[in-house]
Amino acid sequence: MKIGELSRATGTNIETIRYYERIGLLPAPGRTAANYRSYGDAHRARLAFVRHSRDLGFTIEEVRSLLDLSDNPTRECDEADRIATRHLEQVEEKIAQLSLLRDELARIIGRCRGGIAADCRVIEALSDHSHCENAH
Repeated sequence: MKIGELSRATGTNIETIRYYERIGLLPAPGRTAANYRSYGDAHRARLAFVRHSRDLGFTIEEVRSLLDLSDNPTRECDEADRIATRHLEQVEEKIAQLSLLRDELARIIGRCRGGIAADCRVIEALSDHSHCENAH
């Protein structure tokens, strides 16, 4: 299949596909007689893996490590578990940070009384961090 077909099949931007080729996440495809890239099912499956991993928030280097494990199916999977566990911990930390941020924004918005900008509690809180109750 041509790059546009691979793009449509996986929901991946063409430039992203080319980028993944350049950095080695996706192997270079063969070329047709007309010098078009020619992708196969293995490319589609690998790109789907990369895309799903990226959608879950894994970094390029984490995806590279996970692909290495996938390419070597007889290896132990403890590295994949470590990568996923570390990523989950980072996600949980981010959720905690976002919860604090949400609570602080709700508090700031709740103090708003309307009126003119000179008396706006939102502007006041954004101008002076000491008006915030939580670190964020």
